[in-house]
Amino acid sequence: MVATPRPLIAGNWKMNGLKSAGPREAKKLATRMGKVAKPQCDVLICPPATLLAPLRDALKGSRIAIGGQDCHGNASGAHTGDISAAMLKDSGCRYVIIGHSERRADHGESSQEVRVKADAAQAAGLTAIICVGETAAERKAGQTLKVVGKQLTASLAKGCTAKNTVVAYEPVWAIGTGLTPTVDDVRQVHGFIRARLRRRFRDDGAAMRLLYGGSVKGSNAEELMAVDNVNGALVGGASLTTADFWPIVATCI
Repeated sequence: MVATPRPLIAGNWKMNGLKSAGPREAKKLATRMGKVAKPQCDVLICPPATLLAPLRDALKGSRIAIGGQDCHGNASGAHTGDISAAMLKDSGCRYVIIGHSERRADHGESSQEVRVKADAAQAAGLTAIICVGETAAERKAGQTLKVVGKQLTASLAKGCTAKNTVVAYEPVWAIGTGLTPTVDDVRQVHGFIRARLRRRFRDDGAAMRLLYGGSVKGSNAEELMAVDNVNGALVGGASLTTADFWPIVATCI
């Protein structure tokens, strides 16, 4: 029997945060975590690359991990402005977000490119948080499961395991809009993803953590985290301050 995946609450700071405040905010969160005797979930912050080293130092000795927001598919080379998975690992990262909808939309990343990046992340010893999700138009057309299934198939490689892979379902239309799917909608999509993962990766597919993302906040987190096959959250704006992020973490702590 496969054990229930340990929840993961991941904060994606996106293009937000400066050295003047970011490390201080991270320390506040670490202090709150430090008061919990035996946390029942893992907590992660993915800051912009400029804050990786400062947050690594600020969180040293704490229970909070850090991760990158993207990586290149190559280990090194002439790729101005990019960062490799090995560089993230060298900076103290344990995770990296791959294929976020903003990367897919703003930079035209295909699922095939996401797969290459995920492979690179896993080869460097990082856990890849691979994002999938439909647009408003795709949802309206009734194609949610078709789109998510296609992204899953193309974005995840053979080497994915429960240790090196997390899947995050983020309906594109819910990110930063304040809108969220209904509980039944989330249950349907997460159940679909779980079934696909089990069929392809067997026990590893059953044990992979599935996160929900898209306008997660303290007021709706408890309801969302109680949904079958939701093993945590990928949180955007509400992760920028401890005051907003802690109520979400507390639903799983």
